[in-house]
Amino acid sequence: MSAMENDRAGRIGGQILAVEGVSLAFGGVKALSDVSFDVREHEVRAIIGPNGAGKSSMLNVINGVYHPQKGTIRYQGREYHHMDPHEVAVSGIARTFQSLALFKGMSVLDNIMTGRNLRMRSNILLQALRIGPALREENEHREVVERIIDFLEIQAYRKTPVGRLPYGLQKRVDLARALAMEPKILLLDEPMAGMNIEEKQDMCRFILDVNDEFGTTIVLIEHDMSVVMDISDRVVVLDYGRKIGDGTPDEVRGNQAVIDAYLGVSH
Repeated sequence: MSAMENDRAGRIGGQILAVEGVSLAFGGVKALSDVSFDVREHEVRAIIGPNGAGKSSMLNVINGVYHPQKGTIRYQGREYHHMDPHEVAVSGIARTFQSLALFKGMSVLDNIMTGRNLRMRSNILLQALRIGPALREENEHREVVERIIDFLEIQAYRKTPVGRLPYGLQKRVDLARALAMEPKILLLDEPMAGMNIEEKQDMCRFILDVNDEFGTTIVLIEHDMSVVMDISDRVVVLDYGRKIGDGTPDEVRGNQAVIDAYLGVSH
């Protein structure tokens, strides 16, 4: 283990999130069947599996988009049966999606500012008029956003409409908007999808930097196994909605059930 890996392992804390016996079905189709795993503070936790394995459904359960028929989510020691996405966001869990949902006509800066909405105390009218406390508050939030822009190295594009940016940079803006919420846990749904090798390398670096410098816990879905094995502390493997593997990258790499269901097919 390298010095960097030792340092990262030393920073990982206790359990912050636990998925406990979660089952989810749509009509007669089972998306998840009795899935359990935990996430520890400050770790990078990957969820992998073939297409249709239930990975995105799992993230949707965690952030309140789907409500499972069975099981619970335990977050920071509190048990939740049903939470809506707004409650989840307020509690400190942010999410990016496979399909970008950015405001293409708005600038990079303004897109990232939307990630601060949950933290704004002024009412909508005062925000629109930009007077008094609302103006001071906006300036404070803008300072936070500017620091994120610098951190993700997108200063040159801050005033550019997002729709004009290459796909890889749009994904970085999406990450920036999620970071603007100052989450304790960041859920990333295929953050490298559609990227070339150079863009993937950049995104890997930024994910690790977010984890290291902000202390943000990362839960990510990713199909690129080299990425998963390089940046993850632990990996959980799903297949047809069931958990078939869970452990360190090396443990998962050597798991015969995982090799048969996924790694052996793709690699």
